[in-house]
Amino acid sequence: MPQPKKRAARKLLSRHAWITLEGGFAARHCLVEDISASGARITMDEDASQLPGVIRMAFSRDARTGQSCQVVWRRGKSAGIRFL
Repeated sequence: MPQPKKRAARKLLSRHAWITLEGGFAARHCLVEDISASGARITMDEDASQLPGVIRMAFSRDARTGQSCQVVWRRGKSAGIRFL
């Protein structure tokens, strides 16, 4: 029987970050609540249900930096992202 996948250990962070939509220039503020090697949980000022499937997250407002991410869940103002 195959071994179940272990989730990467999450680290509480509470650090400000910015997300941009793919190909977009306007950065939106978010708070990275926790992070792991594979993804993070973010909280936004607005409803996260409007996020597209792929975003870019950075810890600086510079859109050229950061990591492409897939949004894997959305609940209220929070979202779970997986690093691509």
